[in-house]
Amino acid sequence: MTLKYSGILRIGFKLLVNDRAKFSALLIGITFAVFLMMQMTAMFAGILNRAYSTVTNVGAAMWIMDPAVNTPTSAIPLPDYLLDSVRSMNGVSYAVPLFIGSALVKLDSGTYQSVSVVGLDDTSLLGRPEIAQGRLEDIYADNSFFVVDDAEFGKLENPRIGTTFELNDNRGVIVGIARVASNGLNGVPTLYTTYSRAIQYLPTMRFTISYVLVQPRDATAVASIKREVAKLGYVALTQKEFNQTITDYYTYKTGIGTNILIMTVISFLVGLSISGQTFYSFILENLEKFGALKAIGAKGRELVYMILFMATFTALTGFGLGVGLVTLMITVARSQLPTYAAIVTFWNLGLAFAMVLVIAAISSYFGIRRVLRIEPFDIFRG
Repeated sequence: MTLKYSGILRIGFKLLVNDRAKFSALLIGITFAVFLMMQMTAMFAGILNRAYSTVTNVGAAMWIMDPAVNTPTSAIPLPDYLLDSVRSMNGVSYAVPLFIGSALVKLDSGTYQSVSVVGLDDTSLLGRPEIAQGRLEDIYADNSFFVVDDAEFGKLENPRIGTTFELNDNRGVIVGIARVASNGLNGVPTLYTTYSRAIQYLPTMRFTISYVLVQPRDATAVASIKREVAKLGYVALTQKEFNQTITDYYTYKTGIGTNILIMTVISFLVGLSISGQTFYSFILENLEKFGALKAIGAKGRELVYMILFMATFTALTGFGLGVGLVTLMITVARSQLPTYAAIVTFWNLGLAFAMVLVIAAISSYFGIRRVLRIEPFDIFRG
């Protein structure tokens, strides 16, 4: 009598969970592999998220820059005439300069601290952060700066409104505490001020504009703006394209992407070897049961479904445990270490899920080959 699929799957489930040692070994192998894969890719996603934090926080629709720029902090100064040329282009609603530079500030305690200084357009303050304490208009007062309250805030000795510091022999005053959407990657505090004050306080080359921020009139104007900017020898990128440029740089032009890829592949191979070997051993130990099922009428197709179900159930259970474990670890780590950058995204979830399915497919393949070759006569001959 032919067994129904529900019945054969129920038998497979009981065979699987009744062998607690093998089932536990399978779960541990897949859970460990998922944990490692998720951890590696989550770290990389966190690094990328912080790498383009400046682009995210400023929020400009288009960025004009030198073609050699790879990251927001490695800006190449642009000539002043470029800003005027962009403003005169068809399709441009408005264009403003942005300054991004590094500086060394002397705190009240006498210690020195590296900072990142962002100079916003004096008129529009395009790209300004959210002000948590203080007033936005105070940025126009003498020597005024906003400080970002992020993971690096403590490196400035937890300043308050009215705290003073020294920057290149110039006096600076904190007039506001700001919040931003994403923390930076370089591990230094961030100060915001006006563009004119930034280029006055920080030594620069002949040109002072780091980026030209552009707001196109509509989506159809983006292509024409890009063409006009290219004729001048520069490049115009949308926010998404600039983020992709940064992603490509860290993925292919630094060792970060390669190292993460290698560790992810190693994690996959570890999970595949442990689960594959354990699952095949489980199949060998239960060959008599599979032969008995064949003897009472189970077809080869039903046994294939049974093995696929067992492998998939184990893989998905291990996947869930691995995701839960890595999520717990990231949550605890970020609560204790504000600079911890790992994040879970749909991308690394999908990658880990795909790799787990591959592990299940390969593991079940060898088990299916072995089961389909057995004959009931060989089982009962002894």
